[in-house]
Amino acid sequence: MTYSPSTNPAPTSTPSPTTSTTVSPTYSPPTAPPPSPPTGNLPSTTPVGVIVGVATGGFSVLVVVVIIFVIYRRRKNRLARANESGQQPKDKPPPAFGFSESTFTYEELVRATNGFSNDNLLGQGGFGFVHKGILPNGKVVAIKQLKAGSGQGDREFQAEVEVINRVHHRHLVSLVGYCISGAQRLLVYEFISNNTLEFHLHGKGRPTMTWPTRMRIALGSAKGLAYLHEYCHPKIIHRDIKAANILIDDNFEAKVADFGLAKFALDTDTHVSTRVMGTFGYLDPEYASSGKLSDKSDVFSFGVVLLELITGRQPIDKTHSFTDDSIVEWARPLLARALEKGNIDGLVDESLQNDYNSSEMARMIACAAACVRRSAHRRPKMSQVVRALEGNLSPDELNE
Repeated sequence: MTYSPSTNPAPTSTPSPTTSTTVSPTYSPPTAPPPSPPTGNLPSTTPVGVIVGVATGGFSVLVVVVIIFVIYRRRKNRLARANESGQQPKDKPPPAFGFSESTFTYEELVRATNGFSNDNLLGQGGFGFVHKGILPNGKVVAIKQLKAGSGQGDREFQAEVEVINRVHHRHLVSLVGYCISGAQRLLVYEFISNNTLEFHLHGKGRPTMTWPTRMRIALGSAKGLAYLHEYCHPKIIHRDIKAANILIDDNFEAKVADFGLAKFALDTDTHVSTRVMGTFGYLDPEYASSGKLSDKSDVFSFGVVLLELITGRQPIDKTHSFTDDSIVEWARPLLARALEKGNIDGLVDESLQNDYNSSEMARMIACAAACVRRSAHRRPKMSQVVRALEGNLSPDELNE
């Protein structure tokens, strides 16, 4: 049979092997909605990173503030605990003193003092001994040897090294160095050649100290004390101001010395609670009764020193008719009369033989009366005392 393409029916379409026979409806993916218009003041182009950065920065500042506050509180609590216990690290003084850990060896100081010879002995007390020494470079020094094995000696050593390396003032004695050798604790100071105020004012057979010299010593020691209270941070409370701790140089300039009982106090502290220490006759009665130490305790002690300079008498003197053996209580009515009526009879040192500047005497009497006020908060600051002694502050302004 002849095949003719024109007569054959149209071929049926057959699916390709790769094509499904079931035809599904066409699928279109969902279209994202158009962005919402920006709201408020935030630009539509603000990157998310900027927002996160601002938030992170604010949080970081808050963290720093919290850390600073915590450090401050810890420092204050640590200072309070240290002042209360009187303890310091026993192995060595605090670091960063500006000189090496062991400035002098014990052997060097033995040689400097010729074996701590009695010929070089300058003084002694409950703390130990002070000897004159000559260093290899020819510098003359005073070497304070604290009693070995004494807990109080260790505390005084640490206190002196820590305090005296913070202060630099012409009316404060300077520390040259120190030595730690086993149980030995020694402090090396600049040598002040002219002894102490106590020696010149009360020493047997000493010539009468002239009024200009008394005024110079009062003003110099007041400046040194004002520096400790108002220009050191934290402030330093000396705690043992007395005539024996005011050294005198060849020009009769005063230098406050002996920081073994000193305490630090933050500017925000009204007082430091601590064991009562000091010297009878100079001790602030408010501090003695409560144990609450403040810079006004030093002010009271300085007032006693001023009374010594005015009257020539010692703080505790059995040979005079002091009420309760105290120069302060004996002087109170005389000071009141001097301030009210200008009558200074019986108050001023007779050995001066009226050879003094009346205006300067009146200023010193006003300062002494203000410093020994019974209430600590009514006593003046030492900077006010300095200005009053110089004549730059009225006695009526000698109040806190």
